[in-house]
Amino acid sequence: MTKIAVLGNGSWGSVLGSMLADNGNEVTFYGNIDAVNNEINEHHTNSHYMKDWQLNPTTSATGDLAEAIQDADIVLFVLPTSAIRIVAKQVKEVLDQTRAKPLLVTATKGIEPGSKKLISDILKEEVYPNDSEKIVAISGPSHAENVAQKDLTAITCASESEENAKKVQEVFANNYVRFYTNSDLEGVEVGGAIKNVIAIAAGILAGKGYGDDAKAALMTRGLAEISRLGVEYFGAKSKTFSGLSGIGDLIVTCTSVNSRNWRAGKQIGEGKTLDYVLKNMGQVVEGATTVKAVHELAEEKKIDMPINEAVYHVLYENADVDEEIARMMGRSPKAE
Repeated sequence: MTKIAVLGNGSWGSVLGSMLADNGNEVTFYGNIDAVNNEINEHHTNSHYMKDWQLNPTTSATGDLAEAIQDADIVLFVLPTSAIRIVAKQVKEVLDQTRAKPLLVTATKGIEPGSKKLISDILKEEVYPNDSEKIVAISGPSHAENVAQKDLTAITCASESEENAKKVQEVFANNYVRFYTNSDLEGVEVGGAIKNVIAIAAGILAGKGYGDDAKAALMTRGLAEISRLGVEYFGAKSKTFSGLSGIGDLIVTCTSVNSRNWRAGKQIGEGKTLDYVLKNMGQVVEGATTVKAVHELAEEKKIDMPINEAVYHVLYENADVDEEIARMMGRSPKAE
């Protein structure tokens, strides 16, 4: 039996943790909302994030980080990007006291504004500066709502260490979620992060009433932007973006009503403000943060990211959606 601490008990954290418990592992959630922790412990439900759904009854939850990660073999981060560095510092303090060296697995999909760091980079800096091979990222076309219903799902687990990627593959996989290993940690993370920005754009187009042709064009050119930034700045492998964490995640996030980023974009396309959308979404919209980091990178490194820039202009510079669409469609002709 593998002992796993799941840091974050939102929808995706709850579903992953329950799945891991279903696989026969000992799972403890860490979260900072006492009411959610109490509900998990007393009723094995998490109605704030996952209505009408039951967690594995062997799971438990705590607001004490040291208690959650005590003797853990794997520490799974399922937190908003904005919380990763703060919690990583706290994890480091606990591990320094216990001298434990668990695997760190991240299911968070984002890029930190300001530093422009991937989640694995933050974990390297704050927790394992000399043990980066103990960091694994999981990413792929998956929504908590679908995995909770045991829909057939395929996910990538990436690490500098093939051995550690295989360990995660073995612990996480079951008869409805299949895991593939990958050595391109940066590429897997870039695909998972930036597809959220493209999903906001897809939602905006849907909110404006555009159809399948527009969606297909956006996703195809969006994948080109993801690959461009991944290869040119992060040193990723281009073939990674034709896999699960690239085109796979892009497809599901741009086409599903379960995507918070798509839903946020749709409301913006219908005329609502970003502040209104974020206030009423109830959960984090990672693309709204990631777009800032990508905007900074695109400007700094002179990387062509027109879709990202259009989304940034709409979200943070009050640009008119129709004018941004016209500007993109009217750009100088170029080869594909």
